[in-house]
Amino acid sequence: MAQADVDVFVRLERFYDAVPRPYATVEDFGGLVLFIRDGEGWPYYARPRIGAETPSAADITAVRRRQRELGIPEAFEWVHETTPDLLAVARSAGLDVHLAPLLVLDPAALLPELPVPGATVRVLDPRSPTFADDVAASRAVSRLAFGAPANATPLEGATSGSLVTMDAGPAERDAATVALPPGELQRVRTHSAGTDFLTAVADSPAEGILATGGIQRAGDISEVVGVATLPSARNRGYASQLTATLAHRTLDTGATTVFLSASDDDVARLYTRVGFRRIGTACIAEPAAAAIQGLG
Repeated sequence: MAQADVDVFVRLERFYDAVPRPYATVEDFGGLVLFIRDGEGWPYYARPRIGAETPSAADITAVRRRQRELGIPEAFEWVHETTPDLLAVARSAGLDVHLAPLLVLDPAALLPELPVPGATVRVLDPRSPTFADDVAASRAVSRLAFGAPANATPLEGATSGSLVTMDAGPAERDAATVALPPGELQRVRTHSAGTDFLTAVADSPAEGILATGGIQRAGDISEVVGVATLPSARNRGYASQLTATLAHRTLDTGATTVFLSASDDDVARLYTRVGFRRIGTACIAEPAAAAIQGLG
């Protein structure tokens, strides 16, 4: 492994540890640290504690018990290259582990900002009178997109009694759009006023918001997150250009490292065309179905 990549992994550990802390209560369990979100918003995860030994199966079990007490997802995340022995431990403790390609941007190879067909890519402005509606619509796009992954079959992409279908479009997005509670909206507006949180959308004059993605940043490191395209609008280049726009914006404001985790190798190849290269594997774990009953 090149020294530059080793340095990146050290920086990423600091990033993963720093991002949740302003918005979470932190509890240590042996080699793990659990971040418990304060107030509304997406729940956080547990991950290896910086400087600690490899977490044990007992550490994982203790965290899971605490997560169940709190009614939050039993979620764990780590970088395989940084904590390689945790993969076997996690599986032995009853976790299913998804191995996600981890990629870092080569700024010299970054795709330029280009027009996209039938839409305009823009970064949401918290001062805009449409900000609340834009955020709500972008979240609906995410729910529909992640409910119907690009490589799913029609059967896998449909949920009985729900709006999640392989061809979900603007009508389904509008039906799934829910206004943010005032407290959550104010939190998002405040976070979006600086450079640490950015949301970009592909907005069509005829169809509205068709794709979305975001940046979360700590110090000079930024992560591209939540890039999602409405199923009916896929294969138009929106995801690539949203990612490029977000990368350009965060580099322009002083970020020196931009990275992301792809859901699988096919998606990772898309990001290599934007200017990213794979450096490792992000591990995302949750309880195996058989282990849920046995926890007690």
